[in-house]
Order: sequence, then structure tokens, then C-alpha cells
Amino acid sequence: MQKNYQQKTLGILGGGQLGRMVIQSAINYNIDIHILDPDSNAPCRSICQRFVQGSLTDFDTVYAFGRDCDVITIEIENVNTDALAKLAKEGKEVYPQPHLIKLIQDKRLQKSFYQDKGIPTAEFILTENKEDVLLQEDFLPAVNKLGREGYDGRGVQVLRNKEELGKAFDAPGLLEKLIDFEKEISVIVARNKSGEIISYPSVECSFHPTANLVEFLFAPADISSELEQKAQEIARKVIIELDLIGILAVEMFVTPEGEILVNEIAPRPHNSGHHTIEANFTSQFEQHLRAVLDMPLGNTDLRSPAAMVNLLGEDGYSGEAFVEGLDQAISQKGVYIHLYGKKLTKPFRKMGHVTLLDENLEHLKERAKEIKEVIKIKA
Repeated sequence: MQKNYQQKTLGILGGGQLGRMVIQSAINYNIDIHILDPDSNAPCRSICQRFVQGSLTDFDTVYAFGRDCDVITIEIENVNTDALAKLAKEGKEVYPQPHLIKLIQDKRLQKSFYQDKGIPTAEFILTENKEDVLLQEDFLPAVNKLGREGYDGRGVQVLRNKEELGKAFDAPGLLEKLIDFEKEISVIVARNKSGEIISYPSVECSFHPTANLVEFLFAPADISSELEQKAQEIARKVIIELDLIGILAVEMFVTPEGEILVNEIAPRPHNSGHHTIEANFTSQFEQHLRAVLDMPLGNTDLRSPAAMVNLLGEDGYSGEAFVEGLDQAISQKGVYIHLYGKKLTKPFRKMGHVTLLDENLEHLKERAKEIKEVIKIKA
């Protein structure tokens, strides 16, 4: 039976750059998008069919917003899952499912899930407060993570020795063995209501040394075919064990011994998939639409090796954003600029990204570093 996707209104909780790029894909399918976001100047405001300014964590606000939509999804995990659960109970389609968003919101539940399902991950200890952490000197070096509300490097710190234990978080969290890894990779996997599953080739992530954000991304990841197969199998196992509908980014460590360990997951389009707009046959943003609307999933093959450069607000600049070096960058072959519609910049704020296509992976790495020096977001 032919489904009419155009007759469904898709509501997205969150109106940032991820929602903006989902809308850019939705335009091609004449799909109406409603956005809820607390920021009156959210990047999605001017391009969605309906914009509601309001809290993502307030039950009444989320519930009222969802009642006007047929399908509801997210572009950020910090949302009111009780309101989403009520909407689902009343017949709204909510993907990813509310109980899964709730699980992923809490790193303690997330890590316990991996352990229960036999998904490889770093050894960990659950802690209730700072006092608990202080008792774990023998477990060091370790990463101390807050259970809830940590993102983009917030709520995460390394405790290498006894002297650093005093920095421990005084809230429910966990201690995770500090992993000696060779690479950080990510695999994005999608699943629709019909049960179809498809995944993207793994990518390699390089993090900013101080901001703890992805600075560069390279696709495909420079790993052996055996490790690639293992990473793909793990990502698919995670989405199957969760029984999640939608898109899922699975971030993993590759150890010197050839182990692959799941670090964290994100049940939405993700920074590690931005390159897919130009580099793959189906972007992660279109794939997310396809998954939550139960459309056939799209081909994920790479058209070309790619690099992605995150454009972060320059340190020392706050105010109305000015993009320096744009002309020099776009005069080059295979350079694609994505600015996120954010009028104000501040240090390390995600303001946009650049995707570069090049057949030579080593050349890509050089060009990515050059672009990083050419384009500066200042005020």
C-alpha cells in the first residue's frame, strides 16, 4: 500500500543546527516540520512551517506541542520523556521511543545496558557521590562522568591519580577505566518501523585539545577491513538490542590490541555524520526522516572520501558573528560550507561546518587543517 508521507506533520524537539539540516532534507519531500525550542532565535525558526518557543523539559509544553503533530522526534536528548510517553500512549508516533531516550539520557543506565547485553565497553563502576569516587583510588586512572546532563565534554573529567580525586563530581555518576585507544570512530546506523536496518561506513574523529569537541572527521576511517566489519556488527547489535526506531550514532574506541569498545550513543543525527550531505548517497538527515516516517532507507555508500571541519567560535570573541576567509575557502574545488544561522558567536560555539571531498585521504587531512586556518568565526 502506498504511504503518503506528505500528509504527516513531523514535530522536532529542538531547533538547532541538527533540526535545521533535517528541515533542509524535508523540503525535498514537501514534509511539514514543526519545531519546539526555548531560543526565540533558534536556527530552525525561519525555515520551519511552525515554530513554538518553549521549554523542552516542561511536561505541559512538550505535551501541547506534540498533540499538533503526527510523528515526533528529537534533535537533542534533554527533553521531557514523560510527556513523550503520554503522547505515544495516546497514539502519536514518537521516535526514538521515549523509554529509550530516557535510558540514553543517563550514562549510568546506558553503560549498564551495554554490560547486560554483552556489548563491549570499558570497565566501569557506578558512583553515587564524591565520597564514593574517593574510595576508588585503586581503579585509577579513570574517567569520571556525570550520570545526567553532560554533553559536548561537559560533565566529563579524567582522574589520573590520587591527587586529582578531589575534582570528582558530587552527584550520581560513574568511573570508567581510562582507555589507551588508537582511534575514536563512529558508525551511524538507522532502523525504520518495518525493521529495515542500514549503517554508514565508519568515520574517524579527531577532537579539539581543550574544548573536547570534534574538530575534524575523516571518512572512511583508516582501519582494517576486519575492524570495519567488527564496528559495523557492534553498531547494528546496539540498535537491535535497543529496538530503536530512528537514527543512532555509536561512538567507539579502537584499542592497540584491536578491540572495539562502545563509548557513548546518540539517538539522533550526530556531528559525526555531517559529511554525509555531500559524501554519501543519502545524508544522515534524510535517513533520519526516512527512519521515523517508515520510508525505505537510503543507500549509505560513500561517493568520495571526505573530511569534515567543525567551525567553532574563535576563542576571545563574543558577539555578532563575522566569518573570515569564506571567499578563499569556497574558491577551492570540493569545499562545501554549512553555516548554522546563529547570529551570535562565543568561544567554541558550534557555528557551522565545512565538508571537503578528495579522492586522496592523506591530501584530505592536509586540506582540512588548511581550511581550519583559513576560516575563522569572529565578532
